[in-house]
Amino acid sequence: MPKVLVIHGAGMNMRGKVQTEIFGTMTLPEYDARIRDYAKELGVEVEIFHSNIEGAVIDRLYSANDEGIDAALFNPAGFSSGYPALVAAISQVRFPVVELHISNPIRRGPASDTARVSQSIVAGFGIAGYGLALRGIRDMLAAK
Repeated sequence: MPKVLVIHGAGMNMRGKVQTEIFGTMTLPEYDARIRDYAKELGVEVEIFHSNIEGAVIDRLYSANDEGIDAALFNPAGFSSGYPALVAAISQVRFPVVELHISNPIRRGPASDTARVSQSIVAGFGIAGYGLALRGIRDMLAAK
């Protein structure tokens, strides 16, 4: 069973509380429950991590590299632009990182910096994007 680290970036704890016209009314705990449901349906093990602190995300990526995580699913949220150390960390881990956005951020501005070093991007499908991304990761890992 592939093991995927799901990382929620800065501000994800505010989902369902602010900007509901863009991101909807689901809260982060509701996201996590739905992600676990998707993972169970797909036969994927997930570990979910959230931090508003760039260094904590970087540390988690590096420790995941040493723990044998198979892939990461990363919603950068507030870490989309201006975080070169995070970009470097994503480019240095041995596993693929898939970037995910609930909305389509390019409609609001430039693509994220972390997208440049991610294996792929899923954007604009709402919470269903997590299911799509987990399916893609599972299939990608199985094809190796």
